[in-house]
Amino acid sequence: MISKAQVKHIRSLDDKKKRYEYKQFVVEGIKMVDELLKSQYEIVEIFATQYWISNHAPSGISKLKISLITEQSLSRISGLKTPNEVLALVVMPDATSIPNFDKALALDNIQDPGNLGSIIRIADWFGISTIICNAQTVDVYNPKVLQATMGSVFRVTCYYTDLLNYIIQQTSNKTYAAVLNGSNVNEMEKITNGLILIGNESAGIDEKLIQHCDFEISIPQKGNAESLNAAVATGIICNTLFK
Repeated sequence: MISKAQVKHIRSLDDKKKRYEYKQFVVEGIKMVDELLKSQYEIVEIFATQYWISNHAPSGISKLKISLITEQSLSRISGLKTPNEVLALVVMPDATSIPNFDKALALDNIQDPGNLGSIIRIADWFGISTIICNAQTVDVYNPKVLQATMGSVFRVTCYYTDLLNYIIQQTSNKTYAAVLNGSNVNEMEKITNGLILIGNESAGIDEKLIQHCDFEISIPQKGNAESLNAAVATGIICNTLFK
């Protein structure tokens, strides 16, 4: 049975400050928890209905703490409109040291949770495991971001840093800034490594960042739309530019 203190703690993790204070976040739903269980993430505790325990609980993991919970109690701790059988309390991994990479994405002020979640899924699809974000980009552990990733968050790591300093200092890979008036991405040679920079949904990429990128690239426009959704643009560029 879940305690009042546990309910209070789990609900507090809706707030970004509390997530980073406790270094924990919440994962909800059968699909998300199934993906979590395949990962190396450290699980504090799983709260699940009898249905999930009977049909999805893994066997042979002695350290995994699973607590039976009623649907009514699950609704008290769930952030979903319709609670979905299971909720896991998870430890945030250390994501302070950005690794070397062949290909990665960089995000400047992506603020919509759905966009970040979709970009993470796109990165996972194209085998990109590193995303470098500035501090103004929405938190990857925001519940709406997590749901939008459909589990890809457990295979793609987001690193938050001073993006301008990082781009200035990193010399291992060329940086490609997605802008409205750059070189036609369809006419560029395919690459095996590089850093693709995607900007804010309405304002684009900060000019200071663009000045330190190696290439400015664009998706050719054939219609009259003002711009492309950031996640859609990311998918097109990854498919076009990367071998």
